[in-house]
Amino acid sequence: MPLVSLTEAGNRCRAENTGLGAFNVVQLEMATTLVDAAEAVGAPVVLQISQNAVKYHRGRLEPLGLAALRVAADARVPVVVHLDHATDVALVERAVELGFSSVMYDGSALAFEENVSTTREVAEFCHARGVSVEAELGEVGGKDGVHAPSARTDPREAAAFVRRTGVDLLAVAVGSSHAMTERTAELDTGLIGALASALEVPLVLHGSSGVSDDGMKQAIRAGITKVNVATHLNVCFTAAVRASLDDRPEAVDPRRYLGAGYAAVGPEVERLLSLYSG
Repeated sequence: MPLVSLTEAGNRCRAENTGLGAFNVVQLEMATTLVDAAEAVGAPVVLQISQNAVKYHRGRLEPLGLAALRVAADARVPVVVHLDHATDVALVERAVELGFSSVMYDGSALAFEENVSTTREVAEFCHARGVSVEAELGEVGGKDGVHAPSARTDPREAAAFVRRTGVDLLAVAVGSSHAMTERTAELDTGLIGALASALEVPLVLHGSSGVSDDGMKQAIRAGITKVNVATHLNVCFTAAVRASLDDRPEAVDPRRYLGAGYAAVGPEVERLLSLYSG
């Protein structure tokens, strides 16, 4: 199955009123775990490498990026390889040159007009090379301590932003918050519906780890398409690794205790992908 663009996968899910699962990749094993889970349920999936993950890899995008692209190329389901939450335009250009099929330029911390101008330039660069662009308008809570969960995206402002920038997907603020370890967020489904009606592009929900299963199903029905999940899987992974080390304190082979983490993540990703497409 060839690598697909986020526009293709997102528009198809939007037309079907289903969710598109997007999960963060920090190590190679996560990429293979995510694709195995997607193949098990026959669902498309987005492999996301964030700017923070690149920083973790000492600024090197190429090793993990090329590995994710190879995993995607061998998959039996549609896979998007996506650069997430990039504020560095040079990093966006590196991802495009490497072969990523999608990028998310995050100008949400900029003033509106500056966000419009820079995002439009990014979109023009990416579209000329066949790469999809996700952007953000309105700050999503919990990221770096500067966003408030009460932030909300205005539908009229969002429509103007999409029209002026030409982006393919828009991340919106509707009540979720990044880095939540408990699933207690309450989404504004009325606002989601208003945004879905006002925009002709798929909506993206960041901070989905804090949303319950029922809340996520309601959000998708209301108009959310791309569902970003990171912290929830980190919680599952870490709990399994801790349990493995507690059970075998003598263990020193990381393949064993890290393997326990990925073994826990895989079924949860299958469950989430099934939930989003149900």
